[in-house]
Amino acid sequence: MTTRRPRDLGAERSALRTAADRLLEGAPLRSESGRLTVTELLRESGLRRDVVYSTHRDLVEEFQARARVQQHTPALAQSLADENTQLKQKVTDAMSALAKEREVTATLRRLVAELDLELHAAREGSGPARVTSLPARRRAAPGL
Repeated sequence: MTTRRPRDLGAERSALRTAADRLLEGAPLRSESGRLTVTELLRESGLRRDVVYSTHRDLVEEFQARARVQQHTPALAQSLADENTQLKQKVTDAMSALAKEREVTATLRRLVAELDLELHAAREGSGPARVTSLPARRRAAPGL
């Protein structure tokens, strides 16, 4: 007749907790798929199903709750995260467009300043000889 050795409930609970932690962290040792299921928890812990369900059901339920929280993001939180990503991209695009517009504006200001100086010099007649005054615009005859 064989005698059973006594069960170490503390060691079983510890094995279940560490197996759950490894699965939830994504670093399983024994699990083939790494999925967050009770079957994979049992495989990872090395304990039999009947032992776990008869004595440690609370740890199984705790694992299932932690897995649900980890796998499920509320729809509102997900939509806010998506909107945040889109808004960040829009801000990045707007900052890039603003920088380009500032470059164009600076160039245009320099051109306006140069043209203003040339116009002033041409009106006073003290400008360079290469500036030629254009004749005044002709107005179109009324009715044409």
